[in-house]
Amino acid sequence: MSSFVFAALEPEEFDEFGKTSPQGNFQQTSRMGLLRAKHGSQVKYFGVKSGEKIVAAAAMEFRKARSGTKCSICDGPLCDLNNAELTEFFFSNLKKAVKEQKAVSLEITPETVYCKRDSNGEQIGEKNNGIVENLANAGFVHTGFTKGYTAVPRWRYVKDVSQFADEKQLLKSYDKRTQWSVKRSRSMGVKIRELSLDELEIFSNIEEQTAQRRGFKARNAQYFRDFALCFKDKVHYVVAYVDCAEFLEQSRAKMLETEEKVRKIREKIQNRETTKLVRALGEEERNLQAAKRRFDEAQKLAEQSKGQSKELFSGQARDYRDSQCDSQRSSQTSLQSGIVTVAASMFVEHPREVVYLFSGSIEEYKSFYGPVLIQHWAMENLCLKNRIGRYNFYGISGVFDDPDDEGRGVLEFKQGFGGYVEELAGEFEMPVRPLLYKVSQAAGKILG
Repeated sequence: MSSFVFAALEPEEFDEFGKTSPQGNFQQTSRMGLLRAKHGSQVKYFGVKSGEKIVAAAAMEFRKARSGTKCSICDGPLCDLNNAELTEFFFSNLKKAVKEQKAVSLEITPETVYCKRDSNGEQIGEKNNGIVENLANAGFVHTGFTKGYTAVPRWRYVKDVSQFADEKQLLKSYDKRTQWSVKRSRSMGVKIRELSLDELEIFSNIEEQTAQRRGFKARNAQYFRDFALCFKDKVHYVVAYVDCAEFLEQSRAKMLETEEKVRKIREKIQNRETTKLVRALGEEERNLQAAKRRFDEAQKLAEQSKGQSKELFSGQARDYRDSQCDSQRSSQTSLQSGIVTVAASMFVEHPREVVYLFSGSIEEYKSFYGPVLIQHWAMENLCLKNRIGRYNFYGISGVFDDPDDEGRGVLEFKQGFGGYVEELAGEFEMPVRPLLYKVSQAAGKILG
């Protein structure tokens, strides 16, 4: 039997272990611990050592509720759950730690793949039933292999970007429609920029609008500000925007250029008509109609953007240090004159991966394909340039065969970038104080 030692860990040594752990993720970091503490939870760090080396660790969140104190390990623990001996030792000691905090139960959502699948949900390789068995032997009850959206996503869409040398190779790995959307967005003058701390109201307002449109509950502006202050340079709030003046000028130039092509072809046809010239004229006339529509759209957008404030793109540095900001500032008054934001996303960086965590978009500007361009920007700038080989699109519903499923649009959007699916093991719960646990379960149902 291995000589394991259970010990409390300092946040710094916990983070060092998490950087190289196969299960490492942003939820299991001291930065996330700070965020949870800001919101009223108590966080403790424990681990298992073999000699001087840490071989397993967990950030444990204790939160009080009317139905009793509960403990959870979100996206953890950082432990090889296929190792039955290590699993049993770790959780037998964690159970004691939970009891000492007078919690009634321990909930975990392991960052361990139960089944790897291709982009369409077809199984690849064998299912990892060993982890379910090992956790059952350690005293856990599995809540099941669920589908649908959960607080900690059980189904995730992931892309391996370690194989791409540059942005061009990355772009070619997408399906044709997504490649076209990236190019289309660029051609319409869409640009990407990170927000600074005092600009986060822009992001939260877009997120709120999207939540109202799609029927989910959004986080508030204070949550995003707290996240930024805790994660600092490891979180990125990104907007896609259009410089209306530039878009209008580009559209005008394209229209005039195409008009000139049409004029020259017509002159040639007057001198000598050929099948080739007639075909060329038809193609350029169609291009001209498209260019005119683009110009009309640019004029309309420029008109809509008049009178807006010049604060957003003033060249200030991105800075998530704790500074004063006017939390009442609205997104509308934070836009530069001639600038419209079309989409926004939030990304969290970890040595193992970059996670696409939150996003929102403005429905009336969907023709600019801002969300697609933001994803491409994130993979290029946060993964390729930082040599992080894993891009995690995060949650999907796990339903692949129902075109009417609520998550169908999200699934198809993510599939367009090319990747694979990780089905995680799900949620497990251990009643630490069985009698109090039953009482708390009953109370929870009564209190809703």
